[in-house]
Amino acid sequence: MSRTPHKVVLDTDPGIDDALAILLALASPEIVLRALTVTGGNCPLEDGVRNALNVLALAQAPHVPVHSGVALPLLRPPFTAPETHGDHGLGYATLPAAPFGSADEHAVDAIIREIMAAPGEIVLVAVGPLTNVALAIRREPRIVQAVRDVIFMGGAFRVEGNTTPLAEFNVYVDPHAAQIVLQSGMPLTIIPWDITREVRLTQAHVDRLLRQGGPLVQFIADATRFYIEFHLNHFGYAGCSINDPAALALVFMPELAQTEEVFVAVDVMSDLSMGKTVGDFQRITTHTPNARVVTAFDSERFVELFVERMERLSRLLPLA
Repeated sequence: MSRTPHKVVLDTDPGIDDALAILLALASPEIVLRALTVTGGNCPLEDGVRNALNVLALAQAPHVPVHSGVALPLLRPPFTAPETHGDHGLGYATLPAAPFGSADEHAVDAIIREIMAAPGEIVLVAVGPLTNVALAIRREPRIVQAVRDVIFMGGAFRVEGNTTPLAEFNVYVDPHAAQIVLQSGMPLTIIPWDITREVRLTQAHVDRLLRQGGPLVQFIADATRFYIEFHLNHFGYAGCSINDPAALALVFMPELAQTEEVFVAVDVMSDLSMGKTVGDFQRITTHTPNARVVTAFDSERFVELFVERMERLSRLLPLA
């Protein structure tokens, strides 16, 4: 007996691994992608919206609406990652301009509308800074109870950050937004950098995809070539961490992960540790847990699934 597909809103800052998460959503029959909501982060908002549209066009998915959201963090200056994702967010890849544009509705309003129209059904997957989500909570607090789940890729608990010695990028860019979400009472699953840094797509995986031929796998190869170079130069390992696809996979394969109920807070006060996520894993404080934090993940199984689904999606698309 087939299950009803999960209704997903993907809040994103496209970004190389964001683009891969979009493609995985489109390649996964377990998911109905209701909307892409875009925030500034890996690249400026304008580039992120363009990237989202162009990736959808590449995958022949013009039916998925793209909603432009908030360009800047709530209180801090903008912070992007061209050294990680390239000048415009997609590494060495270039895509033709999409023959369709973004929706008129603002991303914050789209998040609210989708959740309130289907209480208990929408999974909000947030793979960028949480600015759009925080503002949606402030504008319509009822979404806290109405959303089915929120899955967030972000934070660094027991490892060094990837942006500062203590902070992971998505939280560091807008720590105040992250704190609003953490304090809201939303059902929240966090897959942190501790876990996703080990979820690696290697050149061997890319070479396997290239044997399929076609523009989709060529895009993946061109984008990840930049990403792989970055990871080798900055972290010293071969391959690239595909953080955001791993977060998306938790929607339809929660068995990939082990989680712990943890109280999580974000440092929004100290310049030295701004954006540091603190988790009370040992229950030292009396704070009630406010998140499920992924503490283990079957990376090998997931990466194989990701590659298989990209192969399948590529076969469904024209070769030119």
